[in-house]
Amino acid sequence: MTTEERVDRLVRDADPGGLGVVGDLAGVKQALLEEIMSESLVRRAVGMPRRRLWVRRFAGVVTAAAVLVSVVPVSVVVRGQAEGGGVSPIVSAGAGVVFSPLAMEAAQRNPRLLIDRAGWTVAALYGFAEEQGMVRFRRGGRELEMNWYPAYVYADRYSGQLVDGPAKSVRVDGWPADLFQSLSGDFTVLLRPRDNVVVEMKTSGNWSRKDVDRVLADIVRVDARTWLAVLPAEMVMPVRERAARVLVDVSLPPGFDVAALDEIGVSDSYQFGVGVMSRVGCGWIAEWQRARASGDEAGVRRAVEALRGSRGWRVLRDMDRVGDWPEVFWEYADEVAAGTVRPGYVEGLGCR
Repeated sequence: MTTEERVDRLVRDADPGGLGVVGDLAGVKQALLEEIMSESLVRRAVGMPRRRLWVRRFAGVVTAAAVLVSVVPVSVVVRGQAEGGGVSPIVSAGAGVVFSPLAMEAAQRNPRLLIDRAGWTVAALYGFAEEQGMVRFRRGGRELEMNWYPAYVYADRYSGQLVDGPAKSVRVDGWPADLFQSLSGDFTVLLRPRDNVVVEMKTSGNWSRKDVDRVLADIVRVDARTWLAVLPAEMVMPVRERAARVLVDVSLPPGFDVAALDEIGVSDSYQFGVGVMSRVGCGWIAEWQRARASGDEAGVRRAVEALRGSRGWRVLRDMDRVGDWPEVFWEYADEVAAGTVRPGYVEGLGCR
């Protein structure tokens, strides 16, 4: 297959069914061809030593099509044949891609580890802008969860694992680590502190030691822009654009600050929904309290009606299929409608 034929395939995959979601596909194809044929771009791809471009198959976390839709323009360098004979692209953010300063800052603090093997996808991500967080990768019936914490928790995490048996030394992309196996058969890999961060990986599903070793050998540490570029399309969408979709049928409390949502940062759809809707719920409860205290009966009615209508908001209905947070939201909404609300709503909704 020629380079141009490979690019044709990437472009077709980026717009299955000819829906036009990528825009000018002819222009995308031409840009890809120019970048693939540019030796200087090949040398700069991903910001890694050149050896990685030829010895790794970076098809793992997200397909080229998904990235084309979400973070155009990108640099796509075809590196030969992936398993099964398909094209194996390496995707990195091109010079024209702009990530928010908050996302870049958080990515710099994040361990930025990815599984460099086809079939692994990001199933969940939260805590991206915090000092601790989690990203979960999934392939078939197996999952690998990577949690990161401040480095000072390392001693406690290590001693806590010893109850199941002694540690076995392993390495993750040159990073020293220890492997533990629980009595239930699950594995934990605890990486030594680095850059003030400690990473703890946990398996779930049917894993053997051989499976663990194989995946550990495929984990790579990347730069911040590459990490952001390979996340699923929705996660790297600009926060305000993403929030507009979430809030399309949501009644907003007075003074709601959409710009403040930028601090939520990169996260999966459920956690992003929690971040947005906690601010909505807390805002309406605060407005209800203000209206009651000032004798503003119309304001009280507006707040009650808004919260009562929350059971019809699409974002909460979608989240309710995944987790219980919307049920907590609706409990407090019902209390407001009944004329009272527990002080615990501040913690329950995560009011800031």
